[in-house]
Amino acid sequence: MKDLNLHGITFMRPVREGTSEWYYAMDYDNGDLYEAQEIYEHNGHVDGNHLYLIHYPDATVIEPLSSCSNNAIGEPVYHDGKISFISVDFPSDLITIYQFDCEKRTCKELDSFSLSDVKDCFNLRLFEHPLTLTRQGNDGTLEIVWPKKNTIKISEKESFFYMEENRLYLNRWYEDPDYREETVVRDIETGDVIEILPGDIHIMPNGELWHLY
Repeated sequence: MKDLNLHGITFMRPVREGTSEWYYAMDYDNGDLYEAQEIYEHNGHVDGNHLYLIHYPDATVIEPLSSCSNNAIGEPVYHDGKISFISVDFPSDLITIYQFDCEKRTCKELDSFSLSDVKDCFNLRLFEHPLTLTRQGNDGTLEIVWPKKNTIKISEKESFFYMEENRLYLNRWYEDPDYREETVVRDIETGDVIEILPGDIHIMPNGELWHLY
């Protein structure tokens, strides 16, 4: 049996997605940036959370970025041999994207920009195909925050999961009355629907799309 000192964190999960070697562990609600933002705005202070990366099978534990008060770290994603995550510095009004090189075991700053560029941290998250930062509110909009900023109108029952060249892939669900899903493909610039596919799409570890219907 291997012992992992995660300083009181007692669960871990695979880094999303495409790797069977890397897991992560986080405290307070798995990196809920919006909750951290609300606490900071209400109290003027929020404890920093911790992100631990765990390598399988040797159980090596790495903290790629030190925890810091009034900062919040988001859920990591894996792509092309690197693990990326964001950190929000509330007093400095700053969002920073970090990238951890799994081979070199080093972490670097990829980019940073103002927190004021987004309405808030609600559903602010990274996606990995390609590396993209988005925010999806409850108002029927999808914000592409980084690397190229754009906002498009979508259905309130749609959720973004993949981007390919000029195409955005979103999952849409219905209950009419039976539950069913479909995949909506939209133009990244205009938001216009390009096509609608029945069923769902799964992204495989090699990046290939499998259409299930």
